[in-house]
Amino acid sequence: MPSLRSTLAPLLFVATLSVPATAADAPKVSTALPGVSLLGSPVEMPGLERKRQLRLYLPPGYATSGKRYPVLYMHDGQNLFDNATAYAGEWKVDETLDALAKEGKLELIVVGIDNGQEKRMTELNAWDNERIGKGEGRAYTDFIVKTVKPMIDRQYRTLPDRAHTAIMGSSMGGLASHYALVQYPDVFSKAGVFSPAYWTAGQSVFDFVTAKPAPKDARVFLLMGGKEGPQMNADVKRMAETVKQTGHPAANTVLKIVPEAEHNEAFWAGELREALLWMFAPENAKVASSK
Repeated sequence: MPSLRSTLAPLLFVATLSVPATAADAPKVSTALPGVSLLGSPVEMPGLERKRQLRLYLPPGYATSGKRYPVLYMHDGQNLFDNATAYAGEWKVDETLDALAKEGKLELIVVGIDNGQEKRMTELNAWDNERIGKGEGRAYTDFIVKTVKPMIDRQYRTLPDRAHTAIMGSSMGGLASHYALVQYPDVFSKAGVFSPAYWTAGQSVFDFVTAKPAPKDARVFLLMGGKEGPQMNADVKRMAETVKQTGHPAANTVLKIVPEAEHNEAFWAGELREALLWMFAPENAKVASSK
């Protein structure tokens, strides 16, 4: 069975909207670092008749360096940088990347796409689910690829080619990231697939990955916590085997299961550094793409 949190999170979020604030409800203190900002007004999502807020992280020294940078696109933007906007704690993306930049190991631009709250479960799923609703993941991914990425590439000093473009998310965002890598191999060359909720897509996601093998140089980082439930653990192992069966090089796939980890932001934040260093490490790009 899927983890209780992954199943109920959208419902719990909607429920909290109707709970009146009390004097005891102290506002959360912002933890976002100076490199984080809201990227203008919410952006129209073609085909979905709604708008979505974007959040931007720029590496230290961006304003004066003149350099171009790789870009990481991430789902659930509210949870990435700031405890004041996060559902249940933040990923500490800005803290992690500021530290890596200071160490001279990695500098990235990060674009966070806010989730749609009650729309999250359908927006991040490219497949229909009779319990959850009609999948909107194809239109959501098209929004990232055809609207958000061109805007970012115009306005910021990016390295826009696929070799320097990655996508990452957890739970439904893990599912959405794997879908994006396979659907748009000419756009993304790396995916961080954390605690993927493959169960919401069923057999369809395995058939999709089998039918559209990713380029040989694509890097897939699969992560799961041992305490996230038997089905989610079984599914991620099955997906790793499915990717292997397509002929994808073992050197470009990671399956990491952390036995005591649970389905939460603290787990994902703790694994972020390792995943990013592996995904963006030049030495991992030895296998030439066959596509």
